[in-house]
Amino acid sequence: MLEQGLLFALIMSFLITVILSPLFIPFLRRLKFGQSIRDEGPESHKKKTGTPTMGGIMIILSIFVTTLIMAGVFHSVNVEIFLVLLVTLGFGLLGFLDDYIKVAKKRNLGLTSKQKFIGQLVIAAIFYFVLVRTGLDTVIMIPGTDAGVDIGWLYFPLVIIMLVGSSNAVNLTDGLDGLVAGTAAVAFGAFAIVAYAASLYTVSLFSAAIVGAVLGFLVFNAHPAKVFMGDTGSLALGGALASIAILTKTELLLVIIGGVFVIETLSVIIQVASYKTTGKRVFKMSPLHHHYELSGWSEWRVVVTFWLVGILFAAAGIYLEVWL
Repeated sequence: MLEQGLLFALIMSFLITVILSPLFIPFLRRLKFGQSIRDEGPESHKKKTGTPTMGGIMIILSIFVTTLIMAGVFHSVNVEIFLVLLVTLGFGLLGFLDDYIKVAKKRNLGLTSKQKFIGQLVIAAIFYFVLVRTGLDTVIMIPGTDAGVDIGWLYFPLVIIMLVGSSNAVNLTDGLDGLVAGTAAVAFGAFAIVAYAASLYTVSLFSAAIVGAVLGFLVFNAHPAKVFMGDTGSLALGGALASIAILTKTELLLVIIGGVFVIETLSVIIQVASYKTTGKRVFKMSPLHHHYELSGWSEWRVVVTFWLVGILFAAAGIYLEVWL
C-alpha cells in the first residue's frame, strides 16, 4: 500500500507542477520577474536575461500540497514531516527574499552573503532545537557498516554545516538549464529509497513528492529554459536534502548521494584558493559546469553528463546503505 503511496506522491506532485507552470510563468513575466545574468558569466548566457525566475515557488507549493495529502492518506502527519517542511519553507523564503531583491533592483545581487548566512543559521538552529525536543540521536553511522560514532555536542555544528553547506551547494550548481532539476530528482529518488528502507515512511513520501515536483519543473526548465527556479528553489531543495539525511541518520551518505553538488562546491573552493594564493585559476571558470561550457561542450551535453554522474553517485549511496 505504501509503495503505491510513493508512486502516487510522485505522480501528484509532477502533475501539480506541470499544471501550475503554464499559468505561473506568464504571471512572472507580467510582474517582470526576469533573471539578471552576471557579467562575469559565460557570454552565451547573456541571451537568458529576462527569463522568468522564482519558479521554485511552484516546486515548493507542489511539495507541500502533495506531502500533506499523501502523508495524511498513507501514514500520518508527524514530527518528521514538520521538520522537513519547516526547512524547505524556511530556506525557500530566504531564497525568495534573495530573488525578489535581485529582480526589484534588476541586478544579479540579492541578499548579502552575511544576511543569507544569518538566515540559514537561524533556520538550522530552529531545526536542531526541535530535534532536541523530540529526542536527538548524536550518533554518526559509517556508510556500508553497522558502526557508528557518538559525537555528542559536536552534532550541533554538524547540523549547521550540513544545512548551510547543502543549500549553498545546490545553489551553486543551479547555473545551467535543467541541471539542478535533474540532479535533484536523482538525489531525492535515492533518499526516498533510503528513507523507506529505514521505515521513515513519511520522509520517503516527502522525498518522492520532491522527485515529482522537480521532474514537473524540468518540463519547462530543460534547455532552452522557459523558467528558472531561482534561489527560491535551489536553497529550499538543498536544505530539504540535508534535513532528510539528518532524519534518516545518513549524514555521511549525503556526501555520496549529493556527490555532484559536492564536486561543484569544491571546484569553487579550489578556484578561489588557487587564485588567492598563486594568482592562477585551476578551471576556466567555476563552478565546474562553466569550465566544461568554456571547453567547448554544449550546455545540454554538460547537463546530461552531470545527470549521469549523479545517477552513479546515487546508486553507490543506495548500495552502501540498503543493499550492502
